Amino acid sequence: MSDQPRSAGRQPKPYRRPKKDPVRILAFEALRAVDERDAYANLVLPPLLRKARQNADFDARDAALATELVYGTLRRQGTYDAIIKACIDRPLREVDPPVLDVLSLGAHQLLGTRIPTHAAVSASVELARVVLGDGRAKFVNAVLRKISAHDLDGWLEQVAPPYEKDAEDHLAVVHSHPRWVVSALWDSLGGGRAGIEDLLEADNERPEVTLVARPGRSTPEELLAVVGEDSALPGRWSPYAVRLAEGGEPGALEPVREGRAGVQDEGSQLVAIALANAPLDGPDRRWLDGCAGPGGKAALLGALAAERGAFLLASEKQPHRARLVERALAGNPGPYQVITADGTRPPWLPGSFDRVLMDVPCTGLGALRRRPEARWRRRPEDLDNFGPLQRALLREALSAVRVGGVVGYATCSPHLAETRIVVEDVLKGRGAGAQPVSAELIDARPLLPGVPALGDGPDIQLWPHLHGTDAMYLALLRRTA
Repeated sequence: MSDQPRSAGRQPKPYRRPKKDPVRILAFEALRAVDERDAYANLVLPPLLRKARQNADFDARDAALATELVYGTLRRQGTYDAIIKACIDRPLREVDPPVLDVLSLGAHQLLGTRIPTHAAVSASVELARVVLGDGRAKFVNAVLRKISAHDLDGWLEQVAPPYEKDAEDHLAVVHSHPRWVVSALWDSLGGGRAGIEDLLEADNERPEVTLVARPGRSTPEELLAVVGEDSALPGRWSPYAVRLAEGGEPGALEPVREGRAGVQDEGSQLVAIALANAPLDGPDRRWLDGCAGPGGKAALLGALAAERGAFLLASEKQPHRARLVERALAGNPGPYQVITADGTRPPWLPGSFDRVLMDVPCTGLGALRRRPEARWRRRPEDLDNFGPLQRALLREALSAVRVGGVVGYATCSPHLAETRIVVEDVLKGRGAGAQPVSAELIDARPLLPGVPALGDGPDIQLWPHLHGTDAMYLALLRRTA
């Protein structure tokens, strides 16, 4: 019998080049851009997809899978982090971000899609070999095999604390939101467990693409005809809205290319409609959009103003966003002007306008369906940064409107510190050097007939789970002196 080990006569396996999967490489590149450059997926992904489509082998199904991998991974990042943490022997912060991105993509394929387990693991390991190297691919393989031992519900039983012990932390892990966001949304929504769970689940669903037919330039009927009635539905609440079925490129539609229609969430449409329909005392000739970028609400306001022969001034502080406003308003049938100006130090005279919209900068917690990465970037201290600006802009809006005119204060955030508290502070003159403002709140609910669940008023808070819109807030104020 030979004294040599059994393996002595074996030849080492030949090196095999990793298979390059264009779908998963694209998804990885998008996640790295989001992480490294603080980019937004909805801005990064389209050009990556356009470039990939130049390859004849990259088809619509590939684009749909890449989109699902990117958005699904970002939405469920908090949940997947908790699961990955349970499968490794080091703190999560010590895992290199590119490795964590590959692990998260793999976790989503295993726990959030119908991709078979063996395919999800092997494809993720191949991706790791391409973008990380063979050494770290072995680590990825080991972790994903541990993750594949349970389904999502099984993992949540292990990594989420019981609801009865810590309700907010349980919801944060199960529904993949930072704990402070869960707490803030729950405070704003009120009610018990069912409502907040419905809201958090809605934040993790893919939102519909909604078009707006700009009055005087297009109609919902035209959009339905162009898209095809099998691929689109009328809006739920806005008379100008059309909802698209999954897939398709709205930018390729002729009315959108020509600027006669646009892509706009129905909640944003309702904000503009409510302001335009608010009753006025006196003339209705001059309107102002004081924070107009990127131009969606300005374009709808401009079209509504044109129907009455009113002039719209659209003001935006950032020059590049002002250019977007100009593009959105191009071809508006009525008189308008776009300027670059700071709404807290405005160039217009007090009392110059009959209607004013001030859609203020905010945390964006109302649009987490569309920008899931925002939930992981925002911090509670961001509220302290936005608060003084929001109050200053609302005070200047109330100064800009004439006596009897109406101001709409809007945010894409339901956080009470950005909505009702801001309005109350301005009206009551709270804050260093602030003075009470002569204005009264108007009940905005009757201005949106047919829209349910608008609360006790007089302001309005829309919700993804109740209205299918972004969580837009609107308060209407009439200047009284």
